[in-house]
Amino acid sequence: MSPSPSPNSPGRGGQGGGPERGGQRNSPERGGQRDGPPPLRPFGLVLHHDGSWSHEGVPVLNRRLRAAFDRAVRFLPGEGDDGQGAFVVQLGRFRGQIEVEEAPFFVRDFDAASGRIALSDRSDETLDVASLRASPRDGALLCEVKPGAAPERIDARFTHAAQAELMAAVEEGPEGPALRIAGELRPLPPL
Repeated sequence: MSPSPSPNSPGRGGQGGGPERGGQRNSPERGGQRDGPPPLRPFGLVLHHDGSWSHEGVPVLNRRLRAAFDRAVRFLPGEGDDGQGAFVVQLGRFRGQIEVEEAPFFVRDFDAASGRIALSDRSDETLDVASLRASPRDGALLCEVKPGAAPERIDARFTHAAQAELMAAVEEGPEGPALRIAGELRPLPPL
């Protein structure tokens, strides 16, 4: 009777074998260096201004896959071609650089009672009213989110529903249009 292969040997679905099977690529035993993940490169995934996704020009139609991509958007400082950082989709151990047409995140909900916004990655934060501005593309509202996460601002685009919720909380204040949040009027910037 021959010894059975170990769970990590090739042919048993383990992690052994060569780099093509998830084995010890660049391990010190092989003379390589293991400094971390390989450099990021774009792989054809695009997040469009309207929140839709495409891969190499083909729309991503699967609803669950789109939702997974929305939740998986991250900013990685120091990555990308220029070293200034890059937006990626990170699903488990996989990460791939994405192209962002306008905003990497979307405001899905606005709560006027608290001033909180719910974002497409399932995080929430307080709306920075002073950062509100109109998209030059089509006039949809944008705001800055995730302060300090990147050297430059990170934008979130309001969905139609979230923008309607925000507009329902706009009133005429003593100095012009204002947003009523938690009972207080906060002046809106020029849009």
